[in-house]
Amino acid sequence: MGLATSFLMGNGSPTTQMLNLITGSLYSSFVEKETDTFPQFHQAFLDIFNTFNSALPGKHYDVPARPEVKECFDKWKESTDEAKRKKIFVDFIKEKVKLNEPHKSTLITGIVTPPAAMVAKKAGERVPALKLIKVVPDVLFVPSATFLALISVKVSRKVFHNRMLKKDQEREQQTNI
Repeated sequence: MGLATSFLMGNGSPTTQMLNLITGSLYSSFVEKETDTFPQFHQAFLDIFNTFNSALPGKHYDVPARPEVKECFDKWKESTDEAKRKKIFVDFIKEKVKLNEPHKSTLITGIVTPPAAMVAKKAGERVPALKLIKVVPDVLFVPSATFLALISVKVSRKVFHNRMLKKDQEREQQTNI
């Protein structure tokens, strides 16, 4: 998995020819769609990422933030020349589009959880109150436990991040007063 994008990206940075080919084909599929208003522009932009990420196995690319796309749209609307519009689009893609990298806690959880789930299942089989755990096959138990652990890590990281943002906003409001 990811062999195609690894081949495309080489040692981490794409070759100029490959990047021109990719951005050119993205632009041609982008121009085919109606992009007169920002919602249409944003939808066309999201469609490109959806197509691109679903077509390539392995590595995925993060969509830039909505304000950044809005800024690109404003530059896009100001320009009437098709060559300038393509340059704006290609420069935006080159500058703002980044590879999606999983968080370290997600990777560690994905590695540590399967053996821990097996140990927990074996220990739980010896507890009389948990006799039902023997009925669940290892093939179902381990992936389910791993999946639940990954979800809990993602949710807890999101909650922690939101709390930190809220505290930062409160501090900023207090310093502005």
